[in-house]
Amino acid sequence: MRSTSTKLAFCGAIAVVQAASLAEYCTIEYAASVLPVAADLGLGITIDTSSVSAALATNRSVSSQWYEAAVVDYCNVTFAYSHNGIANDVVHVSYLVPPVEKFANRYVSTGGGGLAINSGGSSSPIGIIVGAVSGITDGGFGNFNTRYDSAFLLVAGTINWQATYMFGYQAHHELATLGKQLTRNFFNVSASDKVFSYYQGCSEGGREGWSQIQRFAGQFDGLVTGAPAFRFSQLQTNHLSGGVIEGSLGYYPPPCELERIVELTIAACDAMDGKVDGVVSRSDLCKLNFDYKSTIGEPYNCPASTGAFPDGPPGGTPSIRRRQFPGGGPTPEQKGTITAEGVAVASAFTNGLIDSKGKRIYLNPQPGSDFADATTRYNEETASWGPSLSGLGPQWISRYLNLEEKDNIDTLEGVTADTLRDWMTLGMQRYYDSLQTTWTDLNGFKSAGGKVIQVHGEADSSIPAASSVHYYDSVRNAMYGGLSYDESISSMDEFYRLYIVPGGAHCGSNREQPAGGWPATTLQTVIEWAENGVAPDTLDNAGDIDTLCKWPLRPLWSNNGSSFDCVFDQASVESWTYSFDAFTYPVY
Repeated sequence: MRSTSTKLAFCGAIAVVQAASLAEYCTIEYAASVLPVAADLGLGITIDTSSVSAALATNRSVSSQWYEAAVVDYCNVTFAYSHNGIANDVVHVSYLVPPVEKFANRYVSTGGGGLAINSGGSSSPIGIIVGAVSGITDGGFGNFNTRYDSAFLLVAGTINWQATYMFGYQAHHELATLGKQLTRNFFNVSASDKVFSYYQGCSEGGREGWSQIQRFAGQFDGLVTGAPAFRFSQLQTNHLSGGVIEGSLGYYPPPCELERIVELTIAACDAMDGKVDGVVSRSDLCKLNFDYKSTIGEPYNCPASTGAFPDGPPGGTPSIRRRQFPGGGPTPEQKGTITAEGVAVASAFTNGLIDSKGKRIYLNPQPGSDFADATTRYNEETASWGPSLSGLGPQWISRYLNLEEKDNIDTLEGVTADTLRDWMTLGMQRYYDSLQTTWTDLNGFKSAGGKVIQVHGEADSSIPAASSVHYYDSVRNAMYGGLSYDESISSMDEFYRLYIVPGGAHCGSNREQPAGGWPATTLQTVIEWAENGVAPDTLDNAGDIDTLCKWPLRPLWSNNGSSFDCVFDQASVESWTYSFDAFTYPVY
């Protein structure tokens, strides 16, 4: 508890801040005076009061596909804390605090991507834009630039379970709990006034948001979760599916051949949605009606380059792309025509991973997406193409399953679809309570009044869009399996809405389908829903396609693309539906 003298100083400081400019209250002294009382929060932590810093930032121009460009002022307050009873434990948190006149009784947490628990300054400005204190954490991994993988092993063969549970869910729980109380203290919000709390994150950040919904029902009033990394073990292992499929077919296509198949797929499927705009807004219709065999014999030509992705990996924001895609080494000029063998690879990859008994293991990206996980690597010594052995998939196997201090695998020799299935099972068993993040009973979140909007790029080549549909349906069946389909959708609409972004890549717009755009005001939409009860039937989008349909409705244009509607198509919806029957247990 605070001493009487501390309370008096605290109250005096509050009186000052309510009349002060940002520069006047952005001081170490004031920040230290309004720190949360750790003992009151039930977190089992001790705050290091000597670690407090406060840094003023003014006229900062910020921009992202996740929020509209703005010029912002804020005070960056950072401090450290440790968990009681754990030696050599230090966790750093950072909170951007808005000017008093912009504060709207809100707190926002933002998440990370890949194996990073935060996205640094690229994501956190959204909090300032909506009048909130905005927080990020380093998870206790060292500093804000240290990723989970560097802290995962204590030594080879020994997991750092504290770091794993922090990455899995605990760090974000602590970040938000501390952040909400700091917000109250900083602006002297009375106990009778509500501080609304929100979250926004994509990819790993999307999974982090769901880790809070599934465990801490009342933590957030509203969340935006993009392309969540659900089914962590299946997802990461599946990044190897392209190489395994290529090995089973005995053909490793040059990247240019697969890129040309993507281009031709977009061109062929563009008009299926009723509008010719360079965007495959109905990848389901493409899946049902387009045959890759029609591309056989078409020419491709790509110049030599210094890496597999000369302009950077496909789709999404640069920071997310770097974490998700392995890239590659130098490539020679690639010139030829699309082969039957290349089409066989494309078809098998799009169909998804199937075991030796013909049962489904996992799903892959929609037609029109890049074949990122099937991208081959050129071997200069043998002058041939082969599988990529680096990136998140190989790292998952070597570091997280084999517990080796390495981030790649040496070979895929002898690795089959059945092997990948068994690796998925091993990872699911080992990390079910930390990373898997597939709990389907969300009654607590719904009862607490929480609202969540989930967005996913239709052409996401890292985390397939159908992954979000599968989790949505898993929740719907778990919570409302006794209702009719329409009744269950209506019940889901009360708290959970999913939007597929036509042409969208991984956590951002797609340079191969740029007119698809990306929604930039989704957090504001969640705020309207949580605070004012304005539930979004559609979602605003920053692109030539300015309206996104709420799942299970799909976009359709008529009158030569001049009339837009959101329609239900049973066959299309079924094409997004998968049963992972290769496993003898449910995979939600």
